Amino acid sequence: MAKMNPNFTKLKKNYLFIEISKRITDFTKANPDAAKNLIRMGIGDVTRPLVPAVVEAGKKAFDELAVKETFRGYEDSGRGYDFLREAISGYYKDFGAEVPADEIFVSDGAKSDSGNIGDIFADDSVVLVTDPAYPVYVDSSIMGGKTVVYASSDESNGFAAMPENFKGSQTPDIIYLCSPNNPTGSAYTREQLKSWVDYAAANKSIIIYDAAYEAFITESDKPRSIFTVEGARKVAIEIASLSKTAGFTGTRCGYTVVPKELTLESPDGETSLFDLWSRRQGSKFNGVSYPVQRAAEAVFTPEGQTQTRETLDYYRKNAEIMQETLTQLGIDFTGGNNSPYVWFKCPNGMDSWEFFDLMLSKANVVGTPGAGFGQNGINRFRLTSFNTHENTREAMERLKKLLLPL
Repeated sequence: MAKMNPNFTKLKKNYLFIEISKRITDFTKANPDAAKNLIRMGIGDVTRPLVPAVVEAGKKAFDELAVKETFRGYEDSGRGYDFLREAISGYYKDFGAEVPADEIFVSDGAKSDSGNIGDIFADDSVVLVTDPAYPVYVDSSIMGGKTVVYASSDESNGFAAMPENFKGSQTPDIIYLCSPNNPTGSAYTREQLKSWVDYAAANKSIIIYDAAYEAFITESDKPRSIFTVEGARKVAIEIASLSKTAGFTGTRCGYTVVPKELTLESPDGETSLFDLWSRRQGSKFNGVSYPVQRAAEAVFTPEGQTQTRETLDYYRKNAEIMQETLTQLGIDFTGGNNSPYVWFKCPNGMDSWEFFDLMLSKANVVGTPGAGFGQNGINRFRLTSFNTHENTREAMERLKKLLLPL
């Protein structure tokens, strides 16, 4: 009989968002009238449509596939068409990062690459994750048989863990960082990221830097890429996404930057990390479709940038509405300034699942329990700005009515 991967027995029984979905389904079946007024501010799925520049580029590309002379099948390299990688490289240059096009791998999203990148590292690697953290970092590492250790993100450091917050005795081989952070909404300053880069260099670690929310950054001291930090090219991989930048959650497109100078220890001495990732992708990934890549290219045009900025500003307004409400209620929170998320303390000492059920049943508002992101989220809650202004204002009014009597 075939045997299962025993590492799967080490995972939590339910993935966070599957459990959320189950509770919502149970509630709506039992309360069909209340379900009609449900406001969802939990899963970070964008709610505004793709911008016109993107849609037109995608349509044009599909039209090309309907003509023999312009039809395209597999993309030769599997790393993305040159036109898109050049556009991404130019985008990086706009905010001061030198990222050559030939170091960019186009993917179907940051989540996939964040989990898959572990394939090229040894099974006995030690993986350092900040707590709380996006679940894929932990789950994919456990699936691969790796040891996960934690650096604590909490009130004392503004939910932005630093190297000194790691108290373990094992030296990390891999370090996952996310800025702006999901779920806490915190964003590292340039000085803080330099500390992480120096720490990785001193320990010969590799940073896997999740920049999925970089487009939300508005403060000048918060880097939009780790590659604007001195020394980062020697220790870091960067993973980014168009899901939140340009509404590609249903279209699926992201990219990963792997500097060619990065190396890993191998039986033969040292091996190029770039070559390993190229080999892995060539074996397990056939690339992103041509129409999606053309649509993605349009994001980086002047027209596309103008249109996507308008969408991002719309979500920023929702974040402001949430910040104002939490401030009025005297609730401690992080996020919102450089992030689509606000991360706040549950009232009256409630744990996050208890507060989730209260919000769902009494306010008909769905959020995300912080416990699903780690130990430091047990008494915290995440709300997302991906909704309409009307729904966001209504949800905040319901939150006030729910909490003011408590």
